[in-house]
Amino acid sequence: MGRRRWSADDRARILEETLTPGAVVSAVARRHGLTPQQLFTWRREARKRLEAEAPPAFVPAVVVAPEPIAAKELKPRAKRRAPRRRVVAIELEASGVTVRIGDGASPATIAAVIGALKGAS
Repeated sequence: MGRRRWSADDRARILEETLTPGAVVSAVARRHGLTPQQLFTWRREARKRLEAEAPPAFVPAVVVAPEPIAAKELKPRAKRRAPRRRVVAIELEASGVTVRIGDGASPATIAAVIGALKGAS
């Protein structure tokens, strides 16, 4: 017996069965004469196709002005400088995780962080 070929419509129908609440992939696979591994591979391929077709998602950005330093907080300068406190320049929130990127971050670092967040979601 040769390899069985599934049409795109058949695959879509079988994949839809696996996405119904309470569906068990092994049972759906058995019902259609497939292995669970085949169905998981089909699901992964379908997810990759959807991700490739989907436009990039953007989240709203909120710009907050830095708080002014009160006159009483100013101290005379000592000979030795205290380490400079970094100010957060970018704050990203995705899937309940907040990432703060400092003002000295390079564009490549920012792009890598955003890429990692996109890959994790």
